[in-house]
Amino acid sequence: MTEVAEYDVVIVGAGPTGLAAAVYTAREDLRTLVVDGGVVGGLIATTEQVDNYPGFPEGIGGLELADAMRKQCERFGAEVRTGVTITALEHQEGQIRLATAEGAITARTVLIATGSLYRHLDVPGEKELEGKGVHYCATCDGPLYRGAHLIAVGGGNSALQEGLFLTKFASKLTMLVRGPEFRGAEVLAGQMQDNPNVEVRFNTSVTKIEGENGMVTGVKTIDNQTKETGEIKAEGLFVFAGLLPNTDWLHGAVDLDERKFVKVDAGFATNLPGVFAAGDVVVGSVGQVASAVGEGVTAALSIREYLDANPVTSTPVKSAAVAR
Repeated sequence: MTEVAEYDVVIVGAGPTGLAAAVYTAREDLRTLVVDGGVVGGLIATTEQVDNYPGFPEGIGGLELADAMRKQCERFGAEVRTGVTITALEHQEGQIRLATAEGAITARTVLIATGSLYRHLDVPGEKELEGKGVHYCATCDGPLYRGAHLIAVGGGNSALQEGLFLTKFASKLTMLVRGPEFRGAEVLAGQMQDNPNVEVRFNTSVTKIEGENGMVTGVKTIDNQTKETGEIKAEGLFVFAGLLPNTDWLHGAVDLDERKFVKVDAGFATNLPGVFAAGDVVVGSVGQVASAVGEGVTAALSIREYLDANPVTSTPVKSAAVAR
């Protein structure tokens, strides 16, 4: 396996968290590499319009925002490489090795910024209508549906919190819960059921998302007990089925919680020296672009402090770079 030149910082994940961190580390002349197995931007690249990121009163396209972030960190000297998948991380003799199909990358520090993926319903129509009436974040997209009839799917704390947020904008919210009751906090469940603009349907699952002219028009449903089928007309569907953190590649290298989110301290350091994590991949993430950027910056400052406290004692051996 080819050994790649050591970097001061390798950032795994080219979403807002990783790109924001790269702006700060590269500006301080730290040799910075950002790698991602997919495209630049992460989840934000799949968002048609970002309306809640400060500085853009008319909103900005997700791809446009991601591209601007990439250009900014490259301006300061950071390398950004897509199509590079990290398969393992290990600490060896004061260095961190990242395994890839093209070779091993060595680094003095690593920032895990691989984010999370929304759990999907995996029903017909979901993929085709994503961003066109199918959404996964109430704070991000709820304000687009003022006065509309919305459907929300989920029954846990996050679903209840996000669903209650939607009631600020929707004229009616139909809440679909797969089981016989809410799984979230009793106080949140009570607020949901007491809201006159909310209809709750337990034991109900979505079997198909319907659309017309490329926009959501409603869903087909099934009662999980009686097997009776139905249909609900609505202008938007919000899926609150939880998040899946992209941490399988870590193979237990750092401490994770029971849901496989990375545990970090106040400076976004993990339990492994020199390894940090920030953004949607860490415990307690709120899943917003602005907070992801802020966490990336805080992690970058912590990385700077760590490197200052652990200076290089010898010059690293240079070797071939990862194939682009």
